[in-house]
Amino acid sequence: MKDKLRKNREMGAFEKFAGFITRMTGSTPAFIIALLIVIGWAVTGPIFHYSETWQLVINTGTTIITFLMVFLIQKTQNKDSLAIQLKLNELIAAHEFASNRLVNIEGMTEEDLKVIQRYYARLSHFAQTEESLQKSHSIDEAQKHHAFKKSRKDDRNKPMA
Repeated sequence: MKDKLRKNREMGAFEKFAGFITRMTGSTPAFIIALLIVIGWAVTGPIFHYSETWQLVINTGTTIITFLMVFLIQKTQNKDSLAIQLKLNELIAAHEFASNRLVNIEGMTEEDLKVIQRYYARLSHFAQTEESLQKSHSIDEAQKHHAFKKSRKDDRNKPMA
C-alpha cells in the first residue's frame, strides 16, 4: 500500500513537472530565449571560424532538447486527450437521445469507425429531409424516426376507401 501511495505521489510530481515544462516551453518568453540562443550561436560563428565544434554545439543541444520534448509533449498530449474523451463520454452518457455505443469509440478499430461514419452520413441525409434545422437525432433513433414519419406521410397520401 505504501509503495502504491509513493508511486502515485511520484507520478503526480512528474505530471506536474511535465505540465509545467510544456506550458513554459510553449510560451512567448521561451521562444524569445530560444531565438536569442540561435542568434548568439550564429553571431559567434566568425569567432570560432565556423568550426565543426561550433556546429556540433547547436546540433547536440537541439537534438537533446528535441528528443526529450517529444516524450514530454506526448505524455501531456495523452493526458489531455484522455481528459477530453472522458468529458465527451460524460456528455454522451448524460444525453438521453445520444447513442451510448459512442462512449468508448476511441477503443474501436478503424473499420468500426468507418461503419459509424457511414451511419452519420445517413443521419445527415435524414437531417436534410427535416423541416426544421433545429432537430437532431442519434444514430439509433434516426432511422426509426425517419421510418415513422415516412409511414405517417404514406398514410396521409393513401386514397380513402
